[in-house]
Amino acid sequence: MSKKQTLQELSEILDTYCVNCLLKKHFREEFGKRYAHSFCINQCTVGQKIKEVGEKLL
Repeated sequence: MSKKQTLQELSEILDTYCVNCLLKKHFREEFGKRYAHSFCINQCTVGQKIKEVGEKLL
């Protein structure tokens, strides 16, 4: 998979699942931006998929 295709796939995932994510919005309001970001990276299944796809860029 080329770099351009990988970036496009990441963009599609973010646009589909993360733009209007209610969990991210809730955690950001209740616990702050750092907690919400940490949750997305470490516990959210979409965040794990993003990490998996992103590793292809390395």
